[in-house]
Amino acid sequence: MRVITGSAKGRTLKTVKDRSVRPTADRVKESIFNVLAPRLPEARFLDLFAGSGAVGIEALSRGAACCTFVELVPSHLKVVAENLETTGLTARAELIRRDARAAIRDLSHRGRQYDIVFVDPPYGQGLVPEVLEAVAGTGLLAADGWVICEHHRRDPVPDLVPARDAAGSLSRFRELIFGETVVSLYRAAAEPTSGGFGRDQSDLSGEL
Repeated sequence: MRVITGSAKGRTLKTVKDRSVRPTADRVKESIFNVLAPRLPEARFLDLFAGSGAVGIEALSRGAACCTFVELVPSHLKVVAENLETTGLTARAELIRRDARAAIRDLSHRGRQYDIVFVDPPYGQGLVPEVLEAVAGTGLLAADGWVICEHHRRDPVPDLVPARDAAGSLSRFRELIFGETVVSLYRAAAEPTSGGFGRDQSDLSGEL
């Protein structure tokens, strides 16, 4: 696994030794960052369920101002730290050992805000809706921020995530489809959309 482009382009990253962890495929990662490219320079990035940290590191390599990596498993967080050292990106990173939902609450209470939140939990556990609800219930997401969720196509995810404050609601506005893997993009529900969310399909089933 390597960094695709940016300041750390080509650097090899360690992977975590855990069969329950499913690294984001390079083609999927590249497609995600092609969509995010205009928003990345100086962005504040939050990588939930960070695993090896590959996605957050890619964001830093491509110009994000900073990235907070949230991961519950200590051995995984150690790999994130090693990968940051390898890529020379440690100074712009923050590592938190915490459950993702608890980390969202803690960061929000500290007044933190992020321009891009990446959510990639284990498949089949219904975690995406829970995390989206946690984000929508706080001020964690910047006013024009996006939440990017990677999930299995059979995992149920909402089109609209309500919040007690209507301004905090999230709306799914785009979908990227790669065989069994789906990437759902969310933003503030009040932000205007053009006739629902778009669906981009790619046949990458042989690589996932």
